[in-house]
Amino acid sequence: MTELLNQPLVATVLIFAVIALGEWVSIITRARVPMLLTAMVSFLILSWTGVFPDDILDRSQFAILGSILIGPAIVHMGTMIPLTVLKKQYKAVIIALCGILISGVIVLAVVSFIFNYETAVAGIGPISGGVVALLITSEKLTELGLTAIVVIPALVVAFQGVMGMPLALNFMRRYAAKIKSGIDDGSFVPMNGQTNETNEHTKKQGPLKSSATIKLFLVFVVGGIGVILGEFTPIHYSLWCLGLGILSVKIGLLEQESLIKANSFTLTMIGIIFVVIGTMADVTPQQVIEHLPAVVTILILGTAGIALGGFIGSKLVKWDPFKGMPVALTALFGFPGDYILCEEVSRSVARNEKEEKMIFDELLTPMLIGGFTTVTVASVVIAGILIQTL
Repeated sequence: MTELLNQPLVATVLIFAVIALGEWVSIITRARVPMLLTAMVSFLILSWTGVFPDDILDRSQFAILGSILIGPAIVHMGTMIPLTVLKKQYKAVIIALCGILISGVIVLAVVSFIFNYETAVAGIGPISGGVVALLITSEKLTELGLTAIVVIPALVVAFQGVMGMPLALNFMRRYAAKIKSGIDDGSFVPMNGQTNETNEHTKKQGPLKSSATIKLFLVFVVGGIGVILGEFTPIHYSLWCLGLGILSVKIGLLEQESLIKANSFTLTMIGIIFVVIGTMADVTPQQVIEHLPAVVTILILGTAGIALGGFIGSKLVKWDPFKGMPVALTALFGFPGDYILCEEVSRSVARNEKEEKMIFDELLTPMLIGGFTTVTVASVVIAGILIQTL
């Protein structure tokens, strides 16, 4: 068996199996159990029990590819931001930002006091949005020799969906009940924010631009420029990649959802998940137990802060808090969790198909925009800025 694991493909298949298991569990539980949670816990158990050798990730070599793909993935995130929709849904953007800002302040203040500043910074970026913020944070912690606390952002990301989704679901059900009452008494006015606009550039493409290989090459070029600028400026490369992704769509160099258009998104995300799992490769049971109080504190304070920020933001823009707080809480689970929750709430609360569609349409756009704002943009910015203070 050991000799077989020396084959990179065999080692890759075994690690891929825990990711596929996580995806399957997420699907059958309707995203109540996050994919990453199952994958990371499975990997840890298999490593701790000796089923997986300690160096299985090195034998796989796939994580090396994943580390190369982080820059292009962040560029892709920049190309995903539909600026025209963000302008129309500015209230959802404000609420989402209020959530993660207030959460960040609370975590930074309290966790720094109870534990230390490094622990607080390790948790703030990931709780604001997930995988990419986790990678940015883990990369910097490793670079600074703070490997003992690398487990903190990994565990925060693994468990944040478990905290956020039930809370958001409860608020959304309450708001959906209000919508239903409004439909009955005639006071409900559908939100005027739906749009089918998904592309800011509809210019006719030449033969080069229609090639998936050329599209992927351009994403890598932009990502490479971002990494180079990160080396020669005090600004983290993730912020350069994000900004250059947004700019590249505006000037027509890249299309929106660039990696999807290049037929490369799934493989890119799998490679990055290999890197995420790799952050747990040297984690021992003792480290998990040792840092569990900090992780639980960050999760509780972070979730409470996001909900509080969502409440305050809702009051500022004059939205019902039960509508606004779930928008802020998308920071804890993002897509597709936000979409699945909208489906589940509208189906379970509505009395007929017409009502179901009205409730779904009312909930969906703000939730998606909340996810875009937090997971795609703000978490990367926050993580990129805060890790520079370490």
